Formats: sequence, structure tokens, C-alpha cells
Amino acid sequence: QVQLVESGGGLVQAGDSLRLSCAASGQTFSSYAMGWSRQAPGKEREFVAGISIHNTTYLAGPVKGRFTISRDNAKDTVYLQMNSLKPEESAVYYCAADPYFGTVMYGRSNYWGQGNQVTVSS
Repeated sequence: QVQLVESGGGLVQAGDSLRLSCAASGQTFSSYAMGWSRQAPGKEREFVAGISIHNTTYLAGPVKGRFTISRDNAKDTVYLQMNSLKPEESAVYYCAADPYFGTVMYGRSNYWGQGNQVTVSS
């Protein structure tokens, strides 16, 4: 079992930056691929970013160039740095973990956090 706890969400204005953190516990963090997905009201959850155990990263098209995912294995934490935020990116952001990077990228991770609200005002 892996427990994931997100933090760092909140209310920002369009164009602002925000960094989300996800602290993991329960298993060897460095053995898990990690990722972030988001779900806006009335929409399906969508993949945002993923990072493999070897620090290979993959970002969804709409966030490339603005978002960065990183991990700190010494702190068992994964981060999502979000720059130039847009109002349409208001959503609940979820942290995810899975032994397989491909599974993370397809949004089918075995483990999920409780979600963290990000609201971007115009």
C-alpha cells in the first residue's frame, strides 16, 4: 500500500504560479512512477504529468512548457510546478503512484491521493 497526501493547492489569479507537493508513504518511493492528473467539474479526470523511477518525464500537451514535474526520493515527495496558470485549469489535482510508468501515463495508477483543489481566477 502507498499513501499519498497532496498539498499546495489554493486560489490564484490567471498567469500566476503554484507548486503542488505529494508526500508518499508506505512503500519504497523510489520504486514507483509518479504522476499528476486533474478533474474539473463535469469533466473526466485527465492525465497532466508523469515521472518515472529514472526521472524520465512526460507532460500532457496542454501543459507542456508551463508545468514541470519533479521528484525528491530523499523526501519521498513529487512536485508539480505550474506556471502561467489559466482559469480553465481550475480542477482538483490528484497525485498518483504505480510501479509502471505506462500505467501512470494512462491515468490507471493503483494509488491515488485525496485530491487538492486549484482554482484560477480570471
